Amino acid sequence: MLRRLALVAGAFSLLTLTACSSTVALEPAKDANNPLCAEVTVRLPDAVSGEDRRWTDAQATGAYGDPASVFVSCGVTVPGPTSELQCITLEGIDWLVDESQAPMMRMTTYGRNPAVQVFVDTEVVSANDALSNAGIVSGVRMIPATSACTEPNELPE
Repeated sequence: MLRRLALVAGAFSLLTLTACSSTVALEPAKDANNPLCAEVTVRLPDAVSGEDRRWTDAQATGAYGDPASVFVSCGVTVPGPTSELQCITLEGIDWLVDESQAPMMRMTTYGRNPAVQVFVDTEVVSANDALSNAGIVSGVRMIPATSACTEPNELPE
């Protein structure tokens, strides 16, 4: 009986350690506790462009792929108007695109509070595919738009 209990406890410990190893360590955004961020994160899809969702250790976040190649964070600083970054509209949502860390591309919603940021390794996943995914889009749509891009462009591949 004790041997069986020890085996079960050992198996449980191994499963617990294995489950923890797949968690992606992230920092929550400043406004991650905004109720609208909960609406975004509960609608995140199980996969983005063939990359499976992974557990994260921060509120209002999501990660995809192993190693992670798509990161989602709700509650980031709401960006103001800018001429520094390209503003694109995709599926009715405006995004500011920052390619300064290529091949990583950072896209932040524009005109929505709280803001959502998607950070994509474009060598693994197309930015268009990451943003066009119905799960990410459906969550972001839960945040009302209060302003829009003045001259939106197409998202670069």
